[in-house]
Amino acid sequence: MASKPTYEELQKKIDSLQKEVKRHRKREDVFWRIQERLTQIIESIPIPTFVLDKEHVVIHYNPAIENLTGIAYDEIFGTRDAWKAFYNAPRPTMADLIVDGAPEPEIARYYRGKYRKSTVKEGAYEAEDFFPDIGDDGRWLYFTAAPLLDSDGNVLGALETLQDTTERRRAVEDRLKSERRFRTLLDFAPYSILVFSMDGLVIYLNPAFTEVFGWSLAELQGKRIDYVPPELIAENREHLRKLMAEKVIRRYETRRLTKDGRSLDVVWRASVFEDAGGEPAGVLVILRDITRVKRIARNNEAMLRISMALPEYPELYELLDFVSGIIKELMETEGGLVILLDEQRQELFLRGAAYDDSATQQRAKETRFFVDELVAGKVIQTGRPIVLNDIPADSKIHNARDKKLGYHTRNLLLVPLKSQERTIGTLCAVNKKEGGFDQADEELLSMLAGTVVLSIENARYSEELRKAYREVTSLNRAKDKVINHLSHELKTPIAVLRTSLVTLEKRLNSLPEKSWRSTVDRARRNLDRLLEMQYQVHDIIQHKTYQTRTILSHMLAQCADELEALIAERVGDDSITEGIRHYIDETYGTNEMVAETITLDAFIQTRLDALKPRYAHRQIDVSSSLSAAPSLFIPAEALQKIFDGLLKNAIENTPDEGRVEVVVKPRRDGTLLQVRDFGVGITEDDQVRIFEGFFTTRDTMDYSSKKPFDFNAGGKGSDLLRIKIFAERYGFEIEMSSNRCPLLLGDGNTCPGRVSDCSRCNTGDGCHQSVATSFSLYFPPAAIKR
Repeated sequence: MASKPTYEELQKKIDSLQKEVKRHRKREDVFWRIQERLTQIIESIPIPTFVLDKEHVVIHYNPAIENLTGIAYDEIFGTRDAWKAFYNAPRPTMADLIVDGAPEPEIARYYRGKYRKSTVKEGAYEAEDFFPDIGDDGRWLYFTAAPLLDSDGNVLGALETLQDTTERRRAVEDRLKSERRFRTLLDFAPYSILVFSMDGLVIYLNPAFTEVFGWSLAELQGKRIDYVPPELIAENREHLRKLMAEKVIRRYETRRLTKDGRSLDVVWRASVFEDAGGEPAGVLVILRDITRVKRIARNNEAMLRISMALPEYPELYELLDFVSGIIKELMETEGGLVILLDEQRQELFLRGAAYDDSATQQRAKETRFFVDELVAGKVIQTGRPIVLNDIPADSKIHNARDKKLGYHTRNLLLVPLKSQERTIGTLCAVNKKEGGFDQADEELLSMLAGTVVLSIENARYSEELRKAYREVTSLNRAKDKVINHLSHELKTPIAVLRTSLVTLEKRLNSLPEKSWRSTVDRARRNLDRLLEMQYQVHDIIQHKTYQTRTILSHMLAQCADELEALIAERVGDDSITEGIRHYIDETYGTNEMVAETITLDAFIQTRLDALKPRYAHRQIDVSSSLSAAPSLFIPAEALQKIFDGLLKNAIENTPDEGRVEVVVKPRRDGTLLQVRDFGVGITEDDQVRIFEGFFTTRDTMDYSSKKPFDFNAGGKGSDLLRIKIFAERYGFEIEMSSNRCPLLLGDGNTCPGRVSDCSRCNTGDGCHQSVATSFSLYFPPAAIKR
């Protein structure tokens, strides 16, 4: 059993404990003084700061962080809710993760792509992030969290400091946006742009520069660009000196080289730009390629000169020589050719040629080739240009051509000469004196081809046109003579035959009528047909002057007494002399028509009544719709012939049991006369020639034995020609539309002449269901009031 401690031992123990308590109190006093001092330091520093102990309790939360977050000290201090200062929902802060000793993947889960390890404090992390819940529009914060360790390295808590980087971040974003806008503007600028540093190194170039000059930014960035032609180096140096002095050069025309060595005409503009301190920072250069513009200007000037000169060469061969010389001059070549196609022989001839060597030029003009012996043949066949800058030495077609011409061809450019829908030949440029042919050369030669092709066509066919004109003139004169002769020759025999027929009929009266009546009627019917034709021809050529009436009237006037005495002696009736004079005037006279004011609806009704007996033998329903319309100013005789011809044609083209309609009505400010028949119709081919005159839509045998107004009668084709001439003479318009009966479209098909006899019409689907033919005459105000 252990012995009890003595009093002395206990006293020593108490003394020792008292000393230890005293020592701890001193330490505690020091700790709180340190805590107080630390609190004062943290609260006084302007950097937003908060501190967590190892239990995640907020033990420090200074006024700077209150101002930053808007969350008061009382809401956070002494709680484990440090997240409330930054987020609207619970989640660990960076300090919480440090207190827990979270591994880096855990930190990355919350701050991926936004954090990094501290380079000055082990175990510390720093990050930058956007906090949308701070303030009205959110804030960008840069923050650092570091562990608080005791002397043994144990984590006692964590301290986190924050910086508001919103303004800096927004300034950077604004600057980046501005730079992006500026770069986008430069990237999409249509002109080539270069940016140099003050020592002449390339900082930037835009895509337009790459497209024009060939170099990319990757090739030139940080390097010098050698694009000034050697002969312009001194001039360029002087302009750079002027640029540094004046800070800007607004416009300067010069030349620059491309990556592949081509020389371009450019407009050069430059400006020196400065940095934020106002010091020169670089040079901005803008280059506009005007090579094509200057070339087009030169070409337009040349084309204008050519266009003005072309009318001076109406003859083909002179024109071809002129064009060949122009090709040689514009294209800067050794030779220029105009190669034309002889379509009948399928040969190519080089009648237009211009060469530096006159002997080659003469040989070219005297040589012909088959289409497949020249490249030009392929151009003519395809209608597309051909450029040959590298002609193979072993090419048979080129060697054969050069052998014929005694000339060596290095390169060729050929473009088609297109006239309307065919290619008549080619323009050819031979042996460019410097380099090869390019796209610009092809465009220029094509432009020249488009300018001269019509002149070449006109000159080529001028003689044929003159010859054709002479032939047409001769044919017109022959036509007039034939028509005049026909009109003249018809008058006398018809008059004699009619008189003879009357005499014959009188003499035959003593015989039984049955034995001769049909023969006489047939003769009279055909004489009437001839007489009608004579009247139509007379109307067509009414403006011609004939001498028959004048001669006979003069003879009658001179021999009146003798005729009167002779007639009195033979017949015993003096009045016959005047009758004969009247007969001659009526038969051979011009019958000048006099215009008068006519009310069309009443006039047409009168003609319908007058003509009705003539087609009474036909079963045709002729209906009319005659409305009041403006009066016409036209000769009644002409209007009668017009309407009678239209109605007669309509009835003759309509089978029995069919229908014809006549319409008169106002139209716009004029008057419309329309005659429609529901008959067999006219084919499309016949419609094209229906007004040509003496054109018939059926064979002569189909109508020669018919009486007027019979189905398929008529057929001479002069009625519509006469109407067309009247239209031109009296100022009205005529239109025609027609649909051919579908059963008559095949060869050999004929209409039976009666609707009920047609296999299709009797079912209700026939021609009487649709308008077959319609003639419309429109009399405008000018034809109504003269």
